[in-house]
Amino acid sequence: MSAALPLQQPAAAPLGAIAKAFLTVSVFGFGGGIVWARRIAVEQRGWLSDAEFLDIVSLCQFLPGPNIIGIAVCTGTKLRGAPGALAAIAGFLVLPWSGGLALGVLCLRYAQAPLLRHVLGGVSAAAAGLLIATGLRLLRPHRRRPLTIGLAVLALVIMAFSRLPLPIVLIALLPLSIALSAARRS
Repeated sequence: MSAALPLQQPAAAPLGAIAKAFLTVSVFGFGGGIVWARRIAVEQRGWLSDAEFLDIVSLCQFLPGPNIIGIAVCTGTKLRGAPGALAAIAGFLVLPWSGGLALGVLCLRYAQAPLLRHVLGGVSAAAAGLLIATGLRLLRPHRRRPLTIGLAVLALVIMAFSRLPLPIVLIALLPLSIALSAARRS
């Protein structure tokens, strides 16, 4: 008779893989880093579920600074603790920061060049499309929750017409969200 083998825990994500993943996010995520972070962490690597990624994005909306930095820190921390957070930040910032600094100097030097203006216009349109696609994917788990979708649309409309920052809009909608949720439950 053989003894039953103990269940093995899945191997932790290697720090190098975390750094490489967020290097990829920063290199390809022009204006749409959240798209790439989700694609890598949820779809390709399976490090996070859709719900976990959505929770991280929601939390990072309230943190100061760029959302993608918070997403990198939270994802790295979830995967490997503080070393994972440092790996994610290093992957996200070190090499791309150097390249970005060099490109920034060149863009300032040639800011009025028509070709550069057209290239940047195309890149910004592609980034906007990626951001819209990610927003729609993040809404997918809520498709049977009209209250949630209604509040998301209301927040979008308020931000589009008032140009208020997201945290102010979210805080302003919080009492309405709580009241509608409480009314629905009673």
